[in-house]
Amino acid sequence: MKKEQIRLLIRAHKALLSSEERKNSAIKVWEAVERTGAFIMAERVLLYNSLPDELDTHSFIEKWQNKKRLYLPRVNGVTLDILPCDGREMPTGAFCISEPVGTDVERIENIDLVIVPAVAYDRTGSRVGRGKGYYDRLLASTLATKIGVGYDFQVIDDIIETDSHDVPVDIVITENRTIRAIIKNKTNT
Repeated sequence: MKKEQIRLLIRAHKALLSSEERKNSAIKVWEAVERTGAFIMAERVLLYNSLPDELDTHSFIEKWQNKKRLYLPRVNGVTLDILPCDGREMPTGAFCISEPVGTDVERIENIDLVIVPAVAYDRTGSRVGRGKGYYDRLLASTLATKIGVGYDFQVIDDIIETDSHDVPVDIVITENRTIRAIIKNKTNT
């Protein structure tokens, strides 16, 4: 299945979710994230401010912003800057996403854990994003553990076609399961 077909399919599934299903799924996902060794050991965690159709991150950020050093991305041209999540009000930036303000940009190399949004994932950790490549460019520069989060239907059975610049996640967590990515080889791409 092509990436655009995957995006359309997942968008249709998301439209069917009730607000109660969204809330309950988010609670289960974040509880599973909190149990991972990667999260427990991490001092610096890069998250994202969720859009209305994404798994909600706002309660999780609020819960942990005084317990860990949390960071959020801000669009800067074709790249993402990483800024501290310090509790200040965030204006709406690119793509209608609330973004942190300030000049205290953190280097991705200093981040211990990255929570990665995506439209879809497969069992190899490959992901379909929104198509702009922001996270692929960012993740290419880090050895941090990368955890993809989403609803269970966002994990597809097909192997996602990838390009050389696509960066997979190490773990995918949904409300029903935790998947440790299997390594792709030339026979299953």
